[in-house]
Amino acid sequence: MKTEPTSDMQFFVLVARLGSLAAAARAMDLTPPAATKRLAALEARLGVRLLNRTTRSVSLTSEGETYLQYAARILDDIRDMEDAVAQGRSTPKGLLRVNATLGFGRTTIAPLVSRFSARYPDVEVQMEVTDKPIDLVESGFDLAIRFGALPDKRLNARRIMSNRRFLCASPGYLERHGAPRTLADLASHRCIIHRQNDDAYGIWRFQYQDHTEVVKVHGNLSSNDGDIVLGWALDGQGILIRSEWDLAKYLDSGRLRIVLPEFTLPSADLFVYYPSQRNQTIRARAFIDFLAEHFQRGKVRAPSQKA
Repeated sequence: MKTEPTSDMQFFVLVARLGSLAAAARAMDLTPPAATKRLAALEARLGVRLLNRTTRSVSLTSEGETYLQYAARILDDIRDMEDAVAQGRSTPKGLLRVNATLGFGRTTIAPLVSRFSARYPDVEVQMEVTDKPIDLVESGFDLAIRFGALPDKRLNARRIMSNRRFLCASPGYLERHGAPRTLADLASHRCIIHRQNDDAYGIWRFQYQDHTEVVKVHGNLSSNDGDIVLGWALDGQGILIRSEWDLAKYLDSGRLRIVLPEFTLPSADLFVYYPSQRNQTIRARAFIDFLAEHFQRGKVRAPSQKA
């Protein structure tokens, strides 16, 4: 099997990132035997073993680590070269890899990707949704769409929507248990805890005037899924922290009410993150501008907030 060096590099980088020959075969529309044969041909040409293979997974040899490092860098350089040559082209073109959160990615970003594709049919968009932030640099994504700040100094960011966070509860819960009047009152309330990434469990931080107040809360219900905890709040199970994006329609309808509005929570603004070590491509800039246009002009927005 004779292939071009850049094609071999693309194949190997994909295998390494997916961690499976079978997954890489599916992504490249190859049969598993063809993928195995292609890897064998690459190793034979180089005269080294690049992968340790089992029936379920693959792992890189030390030679494979070296090949991956160089191949990823060369492919990035080739893409940068092509983008630099094409700077004068008015129509974006090429591959754009996008990462977004699970629920928001499905319900909001995916429809926008569809509209973007209709406007720019020469751009191939590969979208992946994950429950946790990923390493853009190592994973090869062009950009990620996330709520809140990411602690990665290697990335640049553009805010495309402000998104405040509030304490809320259902009218039924507040009628049964009363509304808290101070932060200290939260200790005697049932609080629904949304477990996110490495956040300290049950620790809520508020800004009041010129200082920060930290409250340890308790409750019978917690989950790492935002839709689940929101559903529990709607069921009257307790007090919850959610952003105005999630709350707006329920506040408008009266199914949820804000409590302790004078205490400010850290915001969950919507950002697009992208690697800073290379120039941003035309297609990435076009996609980010497209998102900003839709959010800022109200084509996609959180409804008005009612306190």
